[in-house]
Amino acid sequence: MIAEIEKYIEIQNNIDQILKDSPFKISYIIEKTGIKKPTFFKKMKEKRFTSEELLSIAKVMEPVYRNETKEEILESLKRAEENIENGRTVPFREFLAEKRKNLIQSKNDKS
Repeated sequence: MIAEIEKYIEIQNNIDQILKDSPFKISYIIEKTGIKKPTFFKKMKEKRFTSEELLSIAKVMEPVYRNETKEEILESLKRAEENIENGRTVPFREFLAEKRKNLIQSKNDKS
């Protein structure tokens, strides 16, 4: 338990650098966590996020598949290889067009 607490303290003390090094924009993290922008920046500067706020930030920054076990990831990769071998693929341009369509739809749904 000591190691976990020490890790928590380390994260709390370095949260500003962790956020700056993140591939995510701060504005995206702010939007997804629901913390008001001025409050977020003040807490980041003072390194005073609550444990609940740090958890919500971590959930935004974690990969989508964070709950998958190693075995589940390996099984998913195996299925992907089988799909490729059996020609069950989508041309990149088609994939890109579908993602753009989804993004536009998502933006319209939020409006």
